[in-house]
Amino acid sequence: MIATILFWLCVAAIFQSYVLFPVLLRIFAIGNRPEPEIPDPEEPPMVSILLAAYNEETVIGEKIRSVFHGHYPVSRFEILVGSDGSTDRTAEIAGKLTLEFPGLRVFNYTGREGKPNVINKLAKQATGEILVFTDANVLFDDQTLTEMVHPFSDPLIGLVDTRMVNLGLKKEGISFQEKAYISREVGIKDLESRLWGTMMGPFGGCFAIRKSLFEPVPKNYLVDDFFLNMKVLESGYKAVNNPSACVFEDVSNDLSIEYRRKIRIATGNFQNLSRFWKLLFSGKPGLSFCFWSHKVLRWLGPLFLLGALFCLVSLSFSGTFYRVLLTAYAAIFLVPVLDLILKKLNLHFHFLRFITHFLVMNLAMAIGMIRFVKGVKTNVWQPTKRHQ
Repeated sequence: MIATILFWLCVAAIFQSYVLFPVLLRIFAIGNRPEPEIPDPEEPPMVSILLAAYNEETVIGEKIRSVFHGHYPVSRFEILVGSDGSTDRTAEIAGKLTLEFPGLRVFNYTGREGKPNVINKLAKQATGEILVFTDANVLFDDQTLTEMVHPFSDPLIGLVDTRMVNLGLKKEGISFQEKAYISREVGIKDLESRLWGTMMGPFGGCFAIRKSLFEPVPKNYLVDDFFLNMKVLESGYKAVNNPSACVFEDVSNDLSIEYRRKIRIATGNFQNLSRFWKLLFSGKPGLSFCFWSHKVLRWLGPLFLLGALFCLVSLSFSGTFYRVLLTAYAAIFLVPVLDLILKKLNLHFHFLRFITHFLVMNLAMAIGMIRFVKGVKTNVWQPTKRHQ
């Protein structure tokens, strides 16, 4: 009886996070009327764009130009680039562009400090009332900055996220699976935004926050975007997604590289959970529901997957139904091996690749959980390679 209850609880937790939660959001959104538009101020707010970069010589110039070539008034924004001990020409290329763009400032930090620490330093130098955090490989279009800033006309909104448009899809890797995952996440975050203003974490490559709500990211924290998002919600402000604010990035295509990135993110997620766990019991509409369903149940997914497996092993002795379930469940864990064999034969099946992606990302979550328990000594990072 105990094994049966535990098994179905594990199944229910996974089902709630990946299936039922998005469905419930769509149901709740039926008949939801958008709030009336608040007119923009006569003068656009001053914006400071903060960019921490490590060895980004191939994209830093294009990134800076993509911002300055937008429609947002040049006199109303600045770009602060912090080179985090780059060993290539990142600082040199950005430095030369200061002659072309007076609103660009470059800080060349000689030692590796980690992205959050660089961001903290840049924020102290920023003069804008809105801070935009962005990565070097994430490109703007001519309306990105305008659309990102627009929602701040509402004084209750503290953080605004963008919509990432993926480029560089390839059938032989995981780019289609990553794109599908990211697109689904964008849809969920948009519904969270429209229903309660409780978006659970921005796209870390580009988002904006009121400077008055910015708090330095704690030492050794690995995921700065989620920390800042939860600080905004903790302060009683809204965090929202604006699908009209588009940015462009090559989607990750290499499973091993994405696996390492997901481990870092997972470790940082548990750091944030240890800091913001009280919000799991918040009285603010939608906040606890979204935090539990969208994030925490998913972060605990590896425990539910293993728990279900152990329960099935026990229950398999009690009847044919559970023996069949155990056989099918065990077969799922063999899919990555089959997918690898087929890949070597240049055969690509998206359905199998989705299962591989799901299992590998849960493995990364489990490793991240272990690393968090062991303790994080540094938040120095390696940027994810694109153009893979």
